[in-house]
Amino acid sequence: MTSTPADRPALAAFAVDGGTFSLCRAVRSDLPAILGLLAADQLKREDMSDPAPYERAFEAIDADPAHLLMVGELGGSVVATFQLSFLPGLSRRGSWRAQIEAVRVDEALRGRGLGALMIGWAVDEARAKGCSLVQLTTDKSRTDAHRFYERLGFVASHEGMKLAL
Repeated sequence: MTSTPADRPALAAFAVDGGTFSLCRAVRSDLPAILGLLAADQLKREDMSDPAPYERAFEAIDADPAHLLMVGELGGSVVATFQLSFLPGLSRRGSWRAQIEAVRVDEALRGRGLGALMIGWAVDEARAKGCSLVQLTTDKSRTDAHRFYERLGFVASHEGMKLAL
């Protein structure tokens, strides 16, 4: 957890045990904290030895208005992150959908409702943008995450597939 800029606006703020949990659009100086959250992932897929690919990805995400890379701050430190993307589509009568990815909460703070606040905010943003649905994927091995999303109303309605390139 690292300190973050005090001058950026919070897009949402929630009173939680321990202070105010603020959701802000990530800035470049948040990248080390975001990478730390990603590296702490139980699947251990991230290779942080070269930050350049992450920096390029941040720049692309930040420059595209269809993507929001968000951080959650508590006590002036980044303790959570997620990415929210808005995708047009021809299916469902040409409707837009929102996709939530890379949801992470500092392990020491899990179970305090921060993840639910983030997902609730993302769903509200999707609704405000006119999306007809919100989608996400979670690794099959993450049974705790499956229960978390189901408690929030998500339904495991599709079988996702990936092809590593």
